[in-house]
Amino acid sequence: MNSSDPKIPAFSFDAFIPPEMAERAEKIGVQKAAMGWRTMLALGVLAGGFISMGAVFSTTVTAGATGQLPYGVTRLLGGLVFSLGLILVVVAGAELFTGNNLIIMAWANGRVTIFQVLRNWLLVYVGNFAGAVSTAVLMYISSQYCFGKGAVGINILNTAAAKCQFGFIQAIALGIACNALVCMAVWLCYSARTTTDKILSIIFPITAFVAAGFEHSIANMYFILIGLFIKTGAPSVFWETIGKTASEFAGITWTNFIFANLLPVTIGNIFGGAVMVGLIYWFIYLRKGLVPKST
Repeated sequence: MNSSDPKIPAFSFDAFIPPEMAERAEKIGVQKAAMGWRTMLALGVLAGGFISMGAVFSTTVTAGATGQLPYGVTRLLGGLVFSLGLILVVVAGAELFTGNNLIIMAWANGRVTIFQVLRNWLLVYVGNFAGAVSTAVLMYISSQYCFGKGAVGINILNTAAAKCQFGFIQAIALGIACNALVCMAVWLCYSARTTTDKILSIIFPITAFVAAGFEHSIANMYFILIGLFIKTGAPSVFWETIGKTASEFAGITWTNFIFANLLPVTIGNIFGGAVMVGLIYWFIYLRKGLVPKST
């Protein structure tokens, strides 16, 4: 069938309503949990790369903007282009740890086991990390950070340094707020009937979390790793160009990456996505006996 089929409207404002969205979320959660591990891992690698490309886009677009544009405008631009990452995940097809926190809805309704949920989260998280590392290595080898007379590189270093200086509780809180918005973006996509609907559903929540300075564990795998690679391996000509030294970015370390950012942000992401979005919408629309299932 094609768009000329009279049964298929060329355009419609008829989105799925929230109870239907909840049923779609549950069904998709069951499918994700039952996926074979090889496919799950491979799709996780893709998602890590997709989110990293959104980060590449963001650091490039905002390079050199400090002092040239108001803080909020710079953050807005960075968030808008970072939306590319989740658009690629949702439309092209990939498995993202933060979005998959919504599988908890299928678990709460007894459709999947906690083992299946944790299996998905672990495999996808590992795949996301592999995708982010691969993208960071590629960008480092390409010397893309040298573009704009080092403006991209200094932007990456400043971003990584800022992400490595959070307190543990602060990082958890920023992670909670972030994934509440990311999972709201995914939730809104369950209302969509077209690709255009999905893209429009994604843009504003993702732009909001980036603009507000919230923390996304998978994005940070790229942001901080590329900063580490530049700090430890960039040639002297790069440092001469930007007028800085590696010692000025002493806070960008593996220890800070893991314990000041990745660990607490991941904890926050799980709470923000699984509890504040997944379980809340399960309670409203899916808890036993509340909403009859559609056939």
